[in-house]
Amino acid sequence: MKNYIYNIFLSLFLLVTSACGEEFLEYVPQDASTVAGWYRDEGEIRQATASLYHDPWFGFQDQFGWLAGDLLAGDMHHNWDQEGQFFYKSFNESNPYINGGFQGLYNVISYANLIIDDMPTIASGNGVSQEVIDAALAEARFFRGAAYFLLVEYFEEVPIIEQPAPKIAAGDLFQPKNTAASIYEFARRDLAFAAENLPASDVAGRITEWAAKGMLAKLHVTLGQRAHGGASFGSVEDFQTAANYAADVINNSGLSLAPDYENLFKISNEDDPEILWGIQFINQGYGTGNSRQARYARHSRITGDAQAWGGGKGMTVNYVQNLEANAEGATDLRRRAIYMQNNDYYSYIGEGYLYENVSRDDDGVQLEGATPTLNSLKKYVVGGVADHGYVISNQDSPLDMYMLRLADVYLLYAEAMLGSSNSLNGGPGYEAYVAVRNRADLDAPADGNMTYADLFNERRVEFGLEGQAWIDVRRRYYRNAADALAYLNNQNRTARYYRIDPNDDMENDNDGYELVQGGGGVGSNPSNVNTDPRVTFTEADMVLPLPAAQVTVNPLLAASEQAVEYSFND
Repeated sequence: MKNYIYNIFLSLFLLVTSACGEEFLEYVPQDASTVAGWYRDEGEIRQATASLYHDPWFGFQDQFGWLAGDLLAGDMHHNWDQEGQFFYKSFNESNPYINGGFQGLYNVISYANLIIDDMPTIASGNGVSQEVIDAALAEARFFRGAAYFLLVEYFEEVPIIEQPAPKIAAGDLFQPKNTAASIYEFARRDLAFAAENLPASDVAGRITEWAAKGMLAKLHVTLGQRAHGGASFGSVEDFQTAANYAADVINNSGLSLAPDYENLFKISNEDDPEILWGIQFINQGYGTGNSRQARYARHSRITGDAQAWGGGKGMTVNYVQNLEANAEGATDLRRRAIYMQNNDYYSYIGEGYLYENVSRDDDGVQLEGATPTLNSLKKYVVGGVADHGYVISNQDSPLDMYMLRLADVYLLYAEAMLGSSNSLNGGPGYEAYVAVRNRADLDAPADGNMTYADLFNERRVEFGLEGQAWIDVRRRYYRNAADALAYLNNQNRTARYYRIDPNDDMENDNDGYELVQGGGGVGSNPSNVNTDPRVTFTEADMVLPLPAAQVTVNPLLAASEQAVEYSFND
């Protein structure tokens, strides 16, 4: 119970040292008595808010962010152990990664609450201006609002925790679940305060008003889709509100899409202005860095060390087919930044890395084997020390994890302008959609129309492996539940390739493989039987269960308990 109370309500100020260009990440005190003597000026306050950009997010992003964000959505093929339960949709409330994601987001909220509750009074007593105090509050409330937005999208009904100290003092330790409508409103208020009080520009890596307005666009378009689908909260007017926020970012921020998509995912370009918000990772050991390279990279030939656990991972056949169909016969320049396929060459990895289905050394000994889908994950895989100068030895790539990019705002604008309509064939929303396609060297749709499915497919490609996919599926579900379930159930996500004749010399020719569908289908080679079951989703599968570990210590989180409306202090 003590651990639950500590984790759900309070965290220490654990800030990280500066490195890798994240100059604003610095040490601050870790004990309460010292914190009481902190907040003496703007510099100390900004050191405190720097904690929100990094450490508390690791529990969410290390595994849950891609397991629930990409694997559950059917974009990634990976079927190992408890991670693979997200692929097969076979997890339950005891899956440790569900608890890790849930607890990770509450860690963020705990950090934010410490600043929100303590800083204003202390800083004001030290003569700090209200403008400085409000800007710091805006940072803290941005992260708290973002965390609650993610919680409601994954778990639907969770407790809203603010001002925890009086609750602990009163022994009021177990908070009930709040309704989804309450959580959206709580997040909206936090993000709106952030949009009003954050600066228009700041040092690289710090959030600005444009990040807050981008997140508000996402929140309101989500509410619009909920209302469109018949929910009792939200309104179709939220589409216009979302459009207004997105248009403000697009037209008034002075920012533009980066010209080269692939370059965005190199360490040297992590501060590109297109990145409105990124988790700031550094290269100082496990827990400080981005663990994606270790989890995604196919082989140590790429990473230069033993941490390369992606040999069996790839994008699903369905994802690849969607990318190709979305390109309408053209070559999508984003593809090689998302996944590697046969004969891809990366000049900036090692002395030049050629991707082959099967690689062998000079003696013919196999180094890398074919993955089930004949591709391997590339995004967030950055190579070894010779490629970028960082010794990544303990899952600590310094490449930031992008949570909101300008391209996201462009496509949210298109979605908001589409609203309840069936298609767009012109206007600024359509133009924003086309702008994202143009960067990938793709033209506007051949028929001149953007349907919701077109937009969804475009987002699926643009944000592949960025943890956005399940949230997008959820929004599709809000709009049209039957359509979203059909999308998931028609993926045939367990489809995989098998060698037709293992004894021929075609291991690096895709014609030497046959695609075998999931559910026991048989190819031309009778031995090539895919015994992976088909994955079927129902309405009950669209919300993740609250972790058993949390329900055990707080019975009010049980599925049988009704969520309550939150009482806002207006």
